Amino acid sequence: MTESTSTTRTSTTPTPAASTSAVHPATAIWPCLTYRDARAAVDFLERAFGFETRACYAEGEVVHHAELRWPGGGGVMLGSWREDMAARELPPGAGCVYLVLDDVDAMYSRARAAGASVTRELRDEEGYESRGFTVRDPEGVYWSFGTYRGHVEP
Repeated sequence: MTESTSTTRTSTTPTPAASTSAVHPATAIWPCLTYRDARAAVDFLERAFGFETRACYAEGEVVHHAELRWPGGGGVMLGSWREDMAARELPPGAGCVYLVLDDVDAMYSRARAAGASVTRELRDEEGYESRGFTVRDPEGVYWSFGTYRGHVEP
C-alpha cells in the first residue's frame, strides 16, 4: 500500500479521451465506504478478495482516501470515519457491495480462508440464474459475490 502524508489535493476534470480509456471507463460505479480502521480494511480487502490498492492518502492511522481496484474493472474507495467527512451520519460498516465474477467458488474459498464472516452460504439462485454468496468484513460491511451481471433486455 502506498502512503502520502501530504494534505495537498488537486482536482482535474478528465478529458473525453481519458474518460473512455481502459484505465478509466466512461461509466463506472465506485462504492465509497468508511471504516474505523481503514488500514486494516485495505489489508483485508486485498487478502480476502484480491483488490489492488492504487492510491492511499493518509496521515498516520487516518486514511483520507484509498482507491482499491477490482481486477474485473471498477473498484471501491474508502477511508477512515472522521467528524469532517461528508457522510458522517453513516456509521462505519454501513452498506453492501456486489461484485460480479466468473469463479465464485474460488472466491468463496478465498474469503473464508481470510476470515470473512459468511452471512449467506454459497448457493445457486433460482429465478435469475446466478451463483453467489455474501460475507461481512471485520467491520461489518456486507460483500456479495455472484455470477449475475444484471438484467439483459430481450
